Amino acid sequence: MTETGGEKKPARVVVADDQTVVREGIVMLLGLLPGVEVVGAAGDGEEAVRLVAELSPDVVLMDLRMPRCDGVEATRRIRSEYPGTQVVVLTTFADDESLFPALRAGARGYLTKDAGGDEIVRAVESVLSGDAGLSPSIQRRLLERLSQPEPEPVATEAPDGLTARETEVLVLIADGFTNQEIARKLHVSTATVKTHINNLFAKTGLKDRAQAVRYAYGKGLVRPPAD
Repeated sequence: MTETGGEKKPARVVVADDQTVVREGIVMLLGLLPGVEVVGAAGDGEEAVRLVAELSPDVVLMDLRMPRCDGVEATRRIRSEYPGTQVVVLTTFADDESLFPALRAGARGYLTKDAGGDEIVRAVESVLSGDAGLSPSIQRRLLERLSQPEPEPVATEAPDGLTARETEVLVLIADGFTNQEIARKLHVSTATVKTHINNLFAKTGLKDRAQAVRYAYGKGLVRPPAD
């Protein structure tokens, strides 16, 4: 909740989820709880960014796997373009491939969809007060990850003007993943993966995946498997 003139006003929230039933259920649930006012609902990340621009909400409750623009990319854009709006992820997935990209994109909270209304409200209030709004299971996962040794970096910067996402796609190609598998790992569409591949091929002069694998090894982006 925000404070104005000594009074606490409800936190203005946008809900983003591509499943209509889920989205409407979250909106209905939040409408029954104190401290939250739902001001908009979006069916994908692109619409979520547009609603943030129009409504300037305090918080977006963001699903991750959505069409057109996924939750990670929408979070990145919102935090870059509209830093006054915080993002709390509300998703079915709690795996590393979902959690860490979302946090790196700027999400301040992360809940799974089995969270109750009170837990959602606490997460909203936490991120608005400058704290992290993480469920207990997510906090445990972070602690487990932090207790693991950090992998040794293989390259300090992307070559030939590749963006971070293009480099990520290149590394996954070198690791043997198909376009469909890359799309699932990055939570984007196959068409988006193909666009990244076309862009990185154009920048590097590569013609096929075999050349891409050799290029990735040659640039130190990946290391050959140990004997």
